[in-house]
Amino acid sequence: MASPSLEAKKSEARKKGAVAAVATAASVAVLVAGAPVVIGVAGLAGSAALGYRWVRFRIKEGLRF
Repeated sequence: MASPSLEAKKSEARKKGAVAAVATAASVAVLVAGAPVVIGVAGLAGSAALGYRWVRFRIKEGLRF
């Protein structure tokens, strides 16, 4: 059985990953909808930063994928 702190870290990692995925999906939807490219690219840049933070968190905490 996993320790409570490990479960909390996994839960936090799941939340961070979900936020990154939703932000990416929203940015792509904005681009597909025909919004100015600058807005879509800025959204994708923010999504990439969130994804990087999620991966970095998982590596720092020693969580496998």
